[in-house]
Amino acid sequence: MIDLRSDTVTKPTDEMRRAMYAAEVGDDVYQEDPTVNELEETAAEILGKEKALFVTSGTQGNQIAVLTHCRPGQELLLEEESHIFYYESGAVAALAGVQTRTIAGKKGAMDPNDVLNAIRTEDIHYPETGLICLENTHNRAGGAVIPVENMEAVYNTAKANNVPVHLDGARLFNAAAAAGVDVKEFAKYTDTVQICLSKGLGAPIGSIIAGSSDFIKTARKWRKRLGGGMRQAGIIAAPGLIALTKMKDRLGEDQWNARILAEGIESIPGMKLARQPETNIVVADVTDLNITSEEFVKKLRSEGVISGTFGPTLVRFVTHYDVSEDQIQKAIEAIAKVAKD
Repeated sequence: MIDLRSDTVTKPTDEMRRAMYAAEVGDDVYQEDPTVNELEETAAEILGKEKALFVTSGTQGNQIAVLTHCRPGQELLLEEESHIFYYESGAVAALAGVQTRTIAGKKGAMDPNDVLNAIRTEDIHYPETGLICLENTHNRAGGAVIPVENMEAVYNTAKANNVPVHLDGARLFNAAAAAGVDVKEFAKYTDTVQICLSKGLGAPIGSIIAGSSDFIKTARKWRKRLGGGMRQAGIIAAPGLIALTKMKDRLGEDQWNARILAEGIESIPGMKLARQPETNIVVADVTDLNITSEEFVKKLRSEGVISGTFGPTLVRFVTHYDVSEDQIQKAIEAIAKVAKD
């Protein structure tokens, strides 16, 4: 099977498996696991932040950030189709007791003026704006890259109003690869940032949150409250360290394969793209085939290609380390067969 559902399906490399076996470990709740400590120090340096914290998942990282930044009853500003709003099970309300105020973006990017107008003024009837969240790349915008200039403008607006900014950077390294800039160029316009090690970077588990020393001190306690305190976690930190230091430089290959896939889909009668891919996500529209996305995905699976629904007529494909250019060509052939049938 050619699995294009998500870049979360990647298997750890042989080097990662060897590193897991040989990892030096300790008790991370006591901050005595040398491999976890190295991972956190390396991540903080790469992201340009004072400290970092290893967490179990991107969702846990985002939720710890919200819990650390906000108080119950405050309001969170974020783009209307962002992951934190759309795919995290209402956790900001359930755990942090904050309400969301969504802003319509363009390709996932919020207009700084819309952000400014959404920040609450002082009024006894209003919640306080506790946090602004960005997402880069933006999943539901088809892996769109939020430009550095947009992030800078939103960050400056936030700072002028004493509101912190958190970045859901699950695929931030994809954004940096596409934009041709160092990841610090994005991260510097945030107070805190979360990155996933288990998507395009290929680790089997884990994410990182990074920010100031004071933030991470409080975040560490929230991780413990959420049951995220891990003991000999170096076994899973070791592949994360390889992901962070070695796998980010090959993301251009995934984005090249996404362009090949997109061009192939565009050449198939009845198929079209919902938007041009900027990174490793391709979203196809099957409306003209008079078929639902669920039906299309089911038929395509029978041809040996796994994809995912992204709406009633939208199908998502995600390129990653475990899919070669040759497999992309075979996937295009399978898509063409399903479209023809």
